[in-house]
Amino acid sequence: MLGVPVHDVTLCQACDIAEALIQRGGAYQFATVNPEFIMAAQRDPEFMALLQQTALNVPDGVGVLWAARRLGQPLRERVAGVDLVQALCGMASAHRWRTFFLGAQPGVAERAAARMAERFPGLMICGTFAGTPREEDAPAIVKRIANCKPQLLFVAYGAPAQDKWLARHLREVLVGEQGLVGVGVGGAFDFIAGVQQRAPLWMQRAGLEWLHRLVRQPWRWRRQLALIRFVFAVLLESARKP
Repeated sequence: MLGVPVHDVTLCQACDIAEALIQRGGAYQFATVNPEFIMAAQRDPEFMALLQQTALNVPDGVGVLWAARRLGQPLRERVAGVDLVQALCGMASAHRWRTFFLGAQPGVAERAAARMAERFPGLMICGTFAGTPREEDAPAIVKRIANCKPQLLFVAYGAPAQDKWLARHLREVLVGEQGLVGVGVGGAFDFIAGVQQRAPLWMQRAGLEWLHRLVRQPWRWRRQLALIRFVFAVLLESARKP
């Protein structure tokens, strides 16, 4: 989609892929791709390159589903970052995977992890830390995470910072032969921790979650301009198709 791979997976399939990769061993990066990702990648070669190399790019956003239909390659469902975090935590609880929460504002990762541990008894939270995406802070953060030996790492720095951090440092966090899946999750910690309120279910189903966030966070209107550019870019791309 405009040069960015988006995989046709359901939420359950995304979790199954994570399970298979962790069992295989090695480090694997997941991205939750929405229209803002795709438009940012048009202007950022590093971001575009990493999105073309990730193990899985889930379709996060109704705009992505609309574009896929317009381009003649429909996707089955939206896989929202917050839903993916919760589903993976459920699987991590069942498999006893060590899970680390990195990012968001101070205290939010801890609250989000506590909520998940309460919801999924047996979830092994091996660490939480706000940290920063700054490269000068990376060595200490990498050491902190590696000492915890996670198999599942959620990073909530926002795109593209979280995705670039994972591309640069995920393999440094890997310890031994174990498997590790790192996922950039955007604002998922805020929703799970209750810092931000998610749209009602009917708005989610109607594809209006973006409007709910815009009403509650009017400063986001500049970010919505990317959606307009995305629509025109997709329409132009579809017009070129035979």
